[in-house]
Amino acid sequence: MDLTALFHDHLAEHQRCAEEALARTGFEALVISSGSVHTYFADDQDAPFHPTPHFAHWCPMEGPHHVLVIRPGKRPRLIRYAPEDFWYEQLPLGSPFWSGGFDLEEAGSVDDVWVRVGTLTRTAYLGNETDRAATAGLEANPTLLTAHLDWTRSYKSAYELQCIEEATVLGARGHLAAKAAFLAGASELEIHHAYVQAVGCVDHELPYGNIVALNEKGATLHYEGKRNLKHGFTLLLDAGAQVRGYAADITRTVTAPHCDARFSALVAGMERVQRQLCEAVKPNLPYGDLHHLGHLKIAGLLQEQGFLKADPEEAVAKGLSRPFFPHGLGHHLGIQVHDVAGRQLDPEGTPAPPPPQHPSLRTTRMIEAGQVFTVEPGLYFIPMLLRPFRENEHSALFNWTLIDELTPCGGIRIEDNLFVTDTGARNLTRKHLPN
Repeated sequence: MDLTALFHDHLAEHQRCAEEALARTGFEALVISSGSVHTYFADDQDAPFHPTPHFAHWCPMEGPHHVLVIRPGKRPRLIRYAPEDFWYEQLPLGSPFWSGGFDLEEAGSVDDVWVRVGTLTRTAYLGNETDRAATAGLEANPTLLTAHLDWTRSYKSAYELQCIEEATVLGARGHLAAKAAFLAGASELEIHHAYVQAVGCVDHELPYGNIVALNEKGATLHYEGKRNLKHGFTLLLDAGAQVRGYAADITRTVTAPHCDARFSALVAGMERVQRQLCEAVKPNLPYGDLHHLGHLKIAGLLQEQGFLKADPEEAVAKGLSRPFFPHGLGHHLGIQVHDVAGRQLDPEGTPAPPPPQHPSLRTTRMIEAGQVFTVEPGLYFIPMLLRPFRENEHSALFNWTLIDELTPCGGIRIEDNLFVTDTGARNLTRKHLPN
């Protein structure tokens, strides 16, 4: 794969979209910085650095304080912050595949970076170095321009797809190693270590903190613990990888041979549901409709397995599936794991809020060709969400004995990443991680 050619096309499309956005919003130029480092309050330690997402969208160069200057009809200028420093490693830039797309300059101090930005009129700035931007007379993070640029990030270039595919290869490698460790009786911490070793990274290089949940901890959606309990009977692993700033986001639920057979059957049913939802993805389908279909299919599975005494339509209408499936079906994916513009109605940023019955839905957009998003149905036994139904008018529609017996198994989530084509969707995950 010729990354240089892919990136050249990617950058050309960025330039076109930026010029259009600047014209629509009345700006003459755009400055984007990679951002400054965040230091913890009352401390001298810094948080792991993440670049400004819009900078990473233009350029995969790592590190703080770099600046891009984008003007219509001109090659983008890239001012690289390159200090002399003996405290931290300063790697030479070399000749990366992307460097030919920019007029590259180097500056030895942050002050020099901004001197090189120069004097610009009617210029917008994106980033967190807002004091520097204000001194330079730039308008920081204008809402309308940001909405336009966020919108363009919804459509992935061939270069971006290549990055996500490479991240998926690494993530799949990690998932396979983690599954083997789990089946060998490893603890959550040991499973996590097996994952990062297989991916070949340290924790802060992951796109998000791994969710490694054994047994009942799988019912905590963003579980952060890493217990030393061994020989779990269920594993919910939500873990990704990233390449050149682009993320893969993958979840699998695995059962051990000593797991309750009824829960293993439920996992197999959710695998079937998730694949059916992936197959249903196509352009011009509202993502909310796909989410609703997810509730219908999960309600059908709950009825089939004896958890609910109501047909799917009735169960969804009465909200009986919501305590089992309390989150959205998925989200846009790219430079950010939860990528931007999922709740935008148009490039101007008109809000498209989720419906009241599904407040956690991150994507309310129409599905369109070029988008990449996740499909991740879940089914959990969460006591605090089920508790109100034990006492309301729908209590008799639940099989509480079965629910209580399987609550120690936690929950199920299965997640793939999909690229929408003109006629359907291509599953980016299953090629590398079939199960």
